[in-house]
Amino acid sequence: MTGVAVRTNWWVLVLLSLAQFMVILDVTVVNVALPRMAIDLSLDRAALTWVITAYTLCFGGLMLLGGRLADTVGRRRVFLAGLMVFTAASLASGLAGSATALVISRAAQGAGAAFLSPAAMSILTTAFHGPERNRALGVWAAIAGAGAAVGVLLGGVFTAGPGWEWVFFINVPVGVLVAVLLPRLVPSGRSGQSVSGVDVPGALTVVLGVGALIYALVRAGDTGWTGGSTPWFLAGAAVVLAVFVLVERRAARPLVPPPLLGRRPVVAGNLVMLAASALLLGDFFLNSQYLQHVLGLDALQTGLIFLPVALVIGLGTHLGVRVVGRFGGRPAVAAGFGLAVVGALLLAQVPESGNAALAVLPGFLISGLGLGAAFVTATTTAMAHAGPHDAGTTSGLVNTGHELGATLGIAFVSTIAAQSLQGDGVTGFGAAFTATAVVAAVVAIGATLLVPAGRPPATDGPVFAH
Repeated sequence: MTGVAVRTNWWVLVLLSLAQFMVILDVTVVNVALPRMAIDLSLDRAALTWVITAYTLCFGGLMLLGGRLADTVGRRRVFLAGLMVFTAASLASGLAGSATALVISRAAQGAGAAFLSPAAMSILTTAFHGPERNRALGVWAAIAGAGAAVGVLLGGVFTAGPGWEWVFFINVPVGVLVAVLLPRLVPSGRSGQSVSGVDVPGALTVVLGVGALIYALVRAGDTGWTGGSTPWFLAGAAVVLAVFVLVERRAARPLVPPPLLGRRPVVAGNLVMLAASALLLGDFFLNSQYLQHVLGLDALQTGLIFLPVALVIGLGTHLGVRVVGRFGGRPAVAAGFGLAVVGALLLAQVPESGNAALAVLPGFLISGLGLGAAFVTATTTAMAHAGPHDAGTTSGLVNTGHELGATLGIAFVSTIAAQSLQGDGVTGFGAAFTATAVVAAVVAIGATLLVPAGRPPATDGPVFAH
């Protein structure tokens, strides 16, 4: 590889990382701005939940489709299409004047991210080879972690300063810059294939099925599990997800090859990722609401309290790498979710008044440390056992689990904490944190049994770091 080509590839990495930074940022940046959005747009509890879940649902549900499209119609084309949708939807989110407009725009953001992110990773893994690829993947992973950490701070800075709209507007100039410069550095790479072989029905049915499940969880907070439309949506979700299984079995090129889902390491890695993401994003959501609605902090103060948590998650990730490499995934996942249990039980004691940092930081820091290690275990468990022909699909599955876990986690805790989210004391917060402790305990036991024993073998396959 010539010196010019090397320099070009590293500029490509810079642009791709900027795009990925926006995508990861938008998972956490909104949490801190939510209470202000709720006031300005008169968002009720259900709408408040959907502002986050509409993004993560479409992001996670369509990510496998985005990756498959990148392989069939061209990486650059799919990346730019996703970037344009994401950028336009970011502008629309900032301009939204109602709950409906905001939720629709957030869903469009998630759809754009679902095409942008896997296509970007595909470009990166084909642009770099050998040791350069490992260094590029290290930068990519660092950018993903930085996006989560900076998101909680920027959410507070923008909300307390120019307004919550700017958590979305900031994406527009970045998106335009990347869209203008990337085509100059990355060839079109058209494959000549059509989209006819892409499993669009599979992608749509899984999004509809999970969407119905999320809506049922949200409705349960208002009408109970047996009241209103909740049972109907639960039943509908089961039916649509069953249809998804049938579609996958009959598809010539299924979105998720059935044999892949029969592999123990893949199943274990995905369940660990789903649970870790659900617990972490649920904690961010509950603590943001508690700090601002109960203790009266503003968005900037909330973001500053969250920043050390995000940094500790990075520390947990680093420690998780060392534990997995030396002792294997089982000790890492047991310790990770064990710490999450301790942290959740501490958070369940949140007072109605007092020092904000003392109220949430001890428990949240302990949970973040453990869940950071759990994220590493999920990725290494699934990816280390993936072959060269299914590494991309496996990585897509793991990251789909990340986004869908976030969606389910927020819907789950929002349902349990419904009373407190409507302004009635802290009992609901305590109940929700206690429920997350129970979930973490169950996962700690189940995942320890499911994760293969011993250290995972090394792999040269692409790792979709996120």
